[in-house]
Amino acid sequence: MGNKLFVGGLSFNTTDDGLRDGFARFGTITEAKVISDRDTGRSRGFGFVTYDAPASAQAAMAEMNGTDFDGRTIKVNEAQDKRTGGGGGGGGGRW
Repeated sequence: MGNKLFVGGLSFNTTDDGLRDGFARFGTITEAKVISDRDTGRSRGFGFVTYDAPASAQAAMAEMNGTDFDGRTIKVNEAQDKRTGGGGGGGGGRW
């Protein structure tokens, strides 16, 4: 298991600091980030927490998944690597 967790279902009021505070008891956090909409600046309802040790991430995931956080039930999973590349290619022209 890696060190980075995906946290979904966050309240739109949850901040980076609030996310960090809520997950700090499991170990040293190197980054806590709530993802915001690029145009509006409003939270998109999910974020990431990165620990310095995989055991801390595992403990946080086991204990926090499905719990109430800032008034919302959150889902906590291991973060997946961002996929590179893009959708399929275009099609050829008609003959």
